[in-house]
Amino acid sequence: MNKIVQRLLIFFIGLPFVVVVVLLPYKNHLVMNIVIVALCSIGAAELGGLFRKKGVDILPVETAVLGGLIPGAMTLFSSFHINEDFLFGVMILAAIWIVISRVFCTGVKLKHALEYMGAGFAALVYPGFFMSWIIRMTRWQHAAFVIIVFLLMVISNDSAAWAFGILFGKNNRGIILASPNKSIAGYMGGLVSSMLIGLCAAMFFPQILESKHYPAIPAAASGIFIGFVTGVTASLGDLTESVMKRSADTKDSGFIIPGRGGVLDSIDSIALAAPVFYVVYWFFFT
Repeated sequence: MNKIVQRLLIFFIGLPFVVVVVLLPYKNHLVMNIVIVALCSIGAAELGGLFRKKGVDILPVETAVLGGLIPGAMTLFSSFHINEDFLFGVMILAAIWIVISRVFCTGVKLKHALEYMGAGFAALVYPGFFMSWIIRMTRWQHAAFVIIVFLLMVISNDSAAWAFGILFGKNNRGIILASPNKSIAGYMGGLVSSMLIGLCAAMFFPQILESKHYPAIPAAASGIFIGFVTGVTASLGDLTESVMKRSADTKDSGFIIPGRGGVLDSIDSIALAAPVFYVVYWFFFT
């Protein structure tokens, strides 16, 4: 019961905070972008902790820096109009660092250099690279409403999956071994919730879901479709992090968020869904 109360408090406090942060327009949503950079750095540090449980020698500060590099560079591109080539330069330099930084290792560290490189690239990509696509969304027309709709699709998916799992998932759990406590009822409830958010967005903000390339498609159908795609990838994002934690024999990625665990436990669905949502929205609606 304690965990339920904590989750409800986080939802009712966190959701308004997220909406306010997204709506702040200063310099292409600079405040939101900075929050994303911070979350990515903390999340990457937590990911490094999972690797250390597997015996990989990678420092928390190193994973934190790697995790914040790409969203940080994307923020400079989006909010301060730095040339996009700077973003690619940051990615190249980070990749070079990961590859060469164990050249002078000896002994045990040299023996496990390959595992370190894998951990370094993982910290560079997850969650930072994935989350950076939210920052890139700020360059779109009606960016604030698009981002809020995206986040509501993911958050409602997670919340509905949790609620439907409790109410109707008793006899249909354990289908996916990566997360045996999750139920089919939960997945379906989450997916329907994401699609309903898409439908509501089409009803109240039709201008953001009118396809410029395919005008014959009704906004409602577009909303349901992008809600379906986002809901599926959000669920896969949750399962992906479950695989990581199961591999490291740990329950939560951290302890910073009451009732949720770590930052990765809270943004796993958002991270994987963000680039997919970006591509679908860019293809149909920009």
